[in-house]
Parts: sequence; C-alpha cells; structure tokens
Amino acid sequence: MQKEIVTTKRAPAIPGIPYSPAVKIGQLLFISGQVGDNPKSDVKTQTRQVLEKIKALLEEAGTSLSNVVKCTVFLANMDDFASMNEVYREYFGENPPARACVEVSRLFSDLKVEIESIAYVP
Repeated sequence: MQKEIVTTKRAPAIPGIPYSPAVKIGQLLFISGQVGDNPKSDVKTQTRQVLEKIKALLEEAGTSLSNVVKCTVFLANMDDFASMNEVYREYFGENPPARACVEVSRLFSDLKVEIESIAYVP
C-alpha cells in the first residue's frame, strides 16, 4: 500500500512546519492535529473551526464525520471541557467516535484546543 497525502484549501497546512494535514493509507485516514485560527476566540469558536477543518479533510478523502473512529482532543485548560463537548456533540451526535481528552501545558500559538482523528474511508 502506498500512502496518499490529503490536503484542502479549507484546512491548509501551517506554513514552515513539516507535516501533512492528513494521510490516507488503504481505507484509513489519519488527520493531523487541527487547530483554530485565532487564539483570542473562545473554545467553542475554536472547536467549531477545528471540526470544520477535520470535516473538510474527510470530504476531500471521500469520507465523512460519521466514519471517524477515534479522536484525541488536547485542551489548554480542562475547565473548557464542557464547552468543547457542547460543540463536539453537534458534529458527532448519537454515535461519537472513541476519544481521549487531555490537558496540555501549551498548544501551538497559545490556542485552546487541538483535535486529531482517524477515520475509515469506505
């Protein structure tokens, strides 16, 4: 199997950083940690931006949020857990993917949330 790099203008890579926004191999899609666009916005806004980027990468690879099987959520402050979950629930609904959520000491550009995910591509 050969890996395929997945990119989209709706979820651009951060310039100068050596990573791929998403990598597809076989029927699996690995999406790198996605972050919001403005560190001054609240965690709900950032979570929505992150999930829209993930959605865009999924669509570019030919799949959707319903096929996400695992997410890892990184929060700069665990006090934002309930607010992040409120938005997260809007995107994943009744049958959310497996997930881990951890508090980290600092995120890129002092953002509040970063989410990485793994999805099935039918």
